[in-house]
Amino acid sequence: MPRARVVMPRRHLPMRPAWLCRVCAAQWPCPAARLDLPVEFHGHSVALAFYLAAAMRDAMDDTYRLGGRPDRATMHARFLGWLFPTRPAGPSATDRPGR
Repeated sequence: MPRARVVMPRRHLPMRPAWLCRVCAAQWPCPAARLDLPVEFHGHSVALAFYLAAAMRDAMDDTYRLGGRPDRATMHARFLGWLFPTRPAGPSATDRPGR
């Protein structure tokens, strides 16, 4: 009787120097990587931030090497902006008087 083949999902990793996902060809970190990375780094959010900051630096260096000029704000939003979303402005429950 033939054995069932187990197919492992491919990890969504960057392809350099274009910094596109090797699986889905979206800009890396792609939506799937944005779901996978916090799970992979569970409990180590500072390490994840350092990993993504280093990846952003490498992506910027690769862009320069390819003759481009990376937009720093766009790169920050792409690599780090999704990691710790900002809270909307306004007082929180702990900021209100009498609490």
